[in-house]
Amino acid sequence: MENLENRIFEVKNKREFLETALEIFNFQKVNNPIYKKYLQLLGKNYNKINSLEQIPFMPIDFFKNFTIKTTDFEPENEFLSSGTTGKNTSHHYIKKNEIYFKTLIKGFKQFYGDIKQYKILALLPSYLERKGSSLVTMVEQLMKESQNGDEGFYLYDFEALDKKIEETLKENNKKILLIGVTFALLDYAEKYKRNYGKNLIIMETGGMKGRKKELVRKEVHEKLIQNLGVETIHSEYGMTELLSQAYSFSSGIYNETSTMKILIRDYNDPFEYVKNDITGGINVVDLSNIYSCSFIETKDLGIKHLDGSFEVLGRFDNSQTRGCNLLYTD
Repeated sequence: MENLENRIFEVKNKREFLETALEIFNFQKVNNPIYKKYLQLLGKNYNKINSLEQIPFMPIDFFKNFTIKTTDFEPENEFLSSGTTGKNTSHHYIKKNEIYFKTLIKGFKQFYGDIKQYKILALLPSYLERKGSSLVTMVEQLMKESQNGDEGFYLYDFEALDKKIEETLKENNKKILLIGVTFALLDYAEKYKRNYGKNLIIMETGGMKGRKKELVRKEVHEKLIQNLGVETIHSEYGMTELLSQAYSFSSGIYNETSTMKILIRDYNDPFEYVKNDITGGINVVDLSNIYSCSFIETKDLGIKHLDGSFEVLGRFDNSQTRGCNLLYTD
């Protein structure tokens, strides 16, 4: 398996991505008991898969109701979702932290360059207040890799955050990456109206978490740009159930990292796919999920463009996605 683990990070083109994904599928359909049973209940032969579209994607809610592991192992880490809907939380069991950290740094470097060029600051109150947050783990690792020494997390101390940003900007030799949950960034921007300029990158993630009225992304970004004087607002697309992230430099237009691929399924039929620029459900191939499940049917709605970029437009309603009930019939 070590050879397959290494190849995840050596993918250079579509052909290599497909070959690696197909090998992972063949590995997981045998060694992941829940995914294996799901495939059996679908009642089809999956021995001659030759495209991503032929692979069945596992409904993301399975992470809430079942133990999703490929092979039997004692996890080095466990990511838990926030559970804001009041339902069961998702559990993502991480066999090797090293795979997640390599995925994170490789993806970051792909779009932002050397992490050591950045001072990482974080405004993630709702995530710091609970255990098992993959986002907190992500930011902690970025801080560690940047090797700047005085990065930090901020709960609700906006004054201290403002002071740190101002001090760092005066040093004039580092870019600042401020990663923040949306509602906290809006609170900060309402209290401190600044003109930070291009050396501050704001990356919003995580939504409102029930703290504020939901706003469309365009409204959020306009408020942050106007109040904080930055050029654009960046975004990160990730989730508890994934190890890979996608990044947006502006306007919520995301690009895939080398370890992930986005497919858009038909709204009414999860086993069919729509053409570019048509809205549907987001499916994610995450090569780094080699020891959980690499083929995830999310509850996000999105659209993919001809150049490979994609947008996240919202969520499905609370009705279960077709296919979710299959494992409850036994």
